[in-house]
Amino acid sequence: MLLTTKFPELFSNTTPDFPQKLTQANYFMDAIKELVELCGDDPNRDGLTETPYRVLKAFLEYTEGYREDPKNHLLKTFDVSHQELILVKNIEFHSLCEHHFAPFFGVAHVGYIPNIKITGLSKIARLVEGYAKRFQVQERLTNQIVEAMEEILQPQGTMVIIEAKHMCMCGRGIKKTSASTTTSAVRGIFAEQSDVRAEFLSLLQK
Repeated sequence: MLLTTKFPELFSNTTPDFPQKLTQANYFMDAIKELVELCGDDPNRDGLTETPYRVLKAFLEYTEGYREDPKNHLLKTFDVSHQELILVKNIEFHSLCEHHFAPFFGVAHVGYIPNIKITGLSKIARLVEGYAKRFQVQERLTNQIVEAMEEILQPQGTMVIIEAKHMCMCGRGIKKTSASTTTSAVRGIFAEQSDVRAEFLSLLQK
């Protein structure tokens, strides 16, 4: 399957690496056809003929985070005098397990205690989204979020908790459909003072 007019929808055809990306895209779509055959179906039957392109387009959407620096969302700050906990909870995200390319999804809870500056609440959600839209493991995702908050905002402390379901565990392999995974990362005052961590955790229950 050759991409002609469709491919500029996915990548700019004015960039120097466009011909290389076009070649890679065609190799990928040929491989998807081979995969369909390997699984036992006919890639040329009605319903599957456009699947290689759809899969390519979907994966480029799943991995949009590689085409940005998520930390940049935090650069918009405000001079507001506030040195108490700010918590944004239940930030929904979808990501791809880098081991099986199977989805994992859930919510992130991000809290910080400002030092000098605060950022917009939506910027924290965009930060989570930027790192989630990559090939990931939950542990790395958790740490990338907390480290970005620390680097850009330089708060008194940051705490991140992620709760997620992994289809590589729930939908295949061991097939434990009710299993979920929780990871956390703490920095600064959250690591040093148990009462501050307790405040964060108590607010999650409300």
